[in-house]
Amino acid sequence: MYYSSFTQMKKMLGQLASWLDKAEAHAKARSFETQVLMQARLAPDQFAFVRQVQNACDTAKLGASRLTGKEAPSHPDTEQTFDELRARITSTIAYLDGFSEKDFEGAATRVVSTPRWGGQVAAGADYFLEHAVPNFFFHLTHAYAILRHNGVDVGKRDFLGAQTRRPG
Repeated sequence: MYYSSFTQMKKMLGQLASWLDKAEAHAKARSFETQVLMQARLAPDQFAFVRQVQNACDTAKLGASRLTGKEAPSHPDTEQTFDELRARITSTIAYLDGFSEKDFEGAATRVVSTPRWGGQVAAGADYFLEHAVPNFFFHLTHAYAILRHNGVDVGKRDFLGAQTRRPG
């Protein structure tokens, strides 16, 4: 379950990277700087687009790290351009590519904590299902919604990406 879920997260991060291409084309066609989209947000108390992308990447890499005990790469949250965001996404996908199913053995019972939990812990299964998965999709969906709200031509197919199908 864990390995296949991180495989899906990798796919979705790839979709996120493709949205950046559409966002750049949108900004160019309408003659405005992409920095406008980097700082766009849906509400005053929500993170800007750049932070949504950073958090989606962090949730994926830290989720895998916490469930396997492998150290995650550090990203200092300094991205200022779409190219820098692409690099972060690529780095996160590369990190996730380094895992196998075997790495997640024992993940369900691993004790997990985060700095934000003030010393509290959770079982790996609970952390994954109640925090990592919803948090990843929360930030991914907000990044999508910010672009869509700002007129970038992204739709459901851009969100879902290619799907595995076979003859019935």
